[in-house]
Amino acid sequence: MGIFARLASLIKSNLNDLISKAEDPEKMLNQVTQDMEQQLVEAKKQVAVSIADEKRLAKQAEQELANAAEWERRAMLAIKAGDDNLAKEALSRKKEHDSLAATYKDQWQKQKAAVDQLKTALRVLNAKIEEAKRKKNVLIARKKRAEAQKAIQETMTGLNNVSAFETFDRMATKIDQIEAEAEAASELHEQYTGDSLAHKFNQLEATAGADDDLLALKRKMGLAPAEAPKATPPPAQVRVEGQAAPAAPPPEMSKEEQDELAAALAELEAEEQREQARMKR
Repeated sequence: MGIFARLASLIKSNLNDLISKAEDPEKMLNQVTQDMEQQLVEAKKQVAVSIADEKRLAKQAEQELANAAEWERRAMLAIKAGDDNLAKEALSRKKEHDSLAATYKDQWQKQKAAVDQLKTALRVLNAKIEEAKRKKNVLIARKKRAEAQKAIQETMTGLNNVSAFETFDRMATKIDQIEAEAEAASELHEQYTGDSLAHKFNQLEATAGADDDLLALKRKMGLAPAEAPKATPPPAQVRVEGQAAPAAPPPEMSKEEQDELAAALAELEAEEQREQARMKR
């Protein structure tokens, strides 16, 4: 019964304490259940030995009863043969076997009662081990859930750290500064190395759009006079063969702008001449 005492003590131990004390509760719980199952196997072996002893005692009791019956038959034969002394000796031997049969029967009954108790204890022990295994699975699930919650909380704590957001803000400010410096460098490069006339037109278009939007909004609010109807512009004169030359550019243009406009018109005229020549082919 020592193994049952050890198993009972092991099963009664609080598995929750293992989680708080063991370095790895899951491994410890698995090891405990493996030990329980191994000891259950050993307990079954001992119960099997006890059952075998019970059956052996039962057979010995039956054998002694059979021997006693045999000697009784022999005594009866001796009586029939008229040999009372031989019959007495046979009856004496029968008495010995009856005594042994009674002893074996008593031992068998005690062994049977012990085996029945062992079988009951074994069933209870097996049920407790199965319960412990189910509890182990629940505890392992609780452990994993607690670890997941801890990991999430640690992550959230890291995200709530003010220094992390300050780093993001500092990097955003630095990137804004880099973009501003890049735009300024591009603007300076365009002003001093690019086409000055194109740059002037770009500035004019940028400011003209804003002025037009502002004027349109004022007219919508009634704060500016309505837009006057636009006069139909005269058709542009393009010089082709046999026609008059285009009108002179407005006098307010600078000499440089007049030259650029004349070059643009000359390029347009050359393009039209090439188109006409292509169509004639």
